Amino acid sequence: MTTIADVARYAGVSVATVSHVMNRTRHVEPETAERVRAAIAALRYSPNSLARSLRRGETKTIGLLLPDNSNPFFASVARQIEDAGFVAGYTVILCNSDGSAEKEERYLSVLMAKQIDGLIFAGSSDHAGVFSRLAPDVPAVLLDREIHSVHVDSVLVDHDHGGYLAGQYLVGLGHKRIGVIGGPRDSSSSPARLRGFTRALQEAGVDLPASAVVDSDYHFAGGRLAMERLLTQAPDITAVFACNDLMAMGAVTALRSRGLRVPDDMSMIGFDDIPYAVTTWPPLTTIAQPVEKIGTRAVSLLLERVAEPAAHSRREILMPVLVERESCAPLRG
Repeated sequence: MTTIADVARYAGVSVATVSHVMNRTRHVEPETAERVRAAIAALRYSPNSLARSLRRGETKTIGLLLPDNSNPFFASVARQIEDAGFVAGYTVILCNSDGSAEKEERYLSVLMAKQIDGLIFAGSSDHAGVFSRLAPDVPAVLLDREIHSVHVDSVLVDHDHGGYLAGQYLVGLGHKRIGVIGGPRDSSSSPARLRGFTRALQEAGVDLPASAVVDSDYHFAGGRLAMERLLTQAPDITAVFACNDLMAMGAVTALRSRGLRVPDDMSMIGFDDIPYAVTTWPPLTTIAQPVEKIGTRAVSLLLERVAEPAAHSRREILMPVLVERESCAPLRG
């Protein structure tokens, strides 16, 4: 187990200097302080509860750990969190995990060394192990993902209902042969969206064969490749539900490369309502997540937890809505 003495040796300073940097009890030269913080991060040192209680009140910083903020959905959520945090007097430190549990754990160690007041975390899958790096007195809010083995405050979207809305919409347009481009199965969002979508089709007596479902990775290029597979495996489909907008846009590109038109030859519906959804051609029909509410509620729950650490954990579920644009059309004939 790493001790404060190990950190001092690694940084080439005294234990007292490490303590002063951590607790901000005395001025330390910036270069020395940065060397100490680097040692804390490198050794993954996390002070015990007693040592943490000795540090000064608050650092007014929030850690934000996302899978990939190059995804426009997460970029929008991050901006909302930053804005809400700024209004409350907090600085947000953003880290991208790229869906890697190892990177999540490493970044969490760095955030602990920065003495964040709280963490907002959107894991790419059920990476409960990352919470072993979270100090007991640092509150956390889980964002847009569920980790069933961890009891923390969470802000979620009813992905099942969103998928159900998409299924109802396509069936209502008369489509009976429908394909699905799913996201990663180890995430909690994509399987939930697929469950809701399948339920809507079952209620309408519409079959969804396994050949008409292709899993992908929530990225544009993945959507394009998945659409190519769908056209091979299920060539008779007339509509596609893509489990996020980026994949839907990639799928539209694949259709165009084959001379197929959206929505004349294939209807397409996505999920998220990212900013590009309205600017693509044709404008994308999608299931919109309430991005602003997700970000502001995550910050509110976190700050309420900072104020009342012993309060019961809360689970807030927000509802998505259907946004009709021009990428879907009634089945011809």
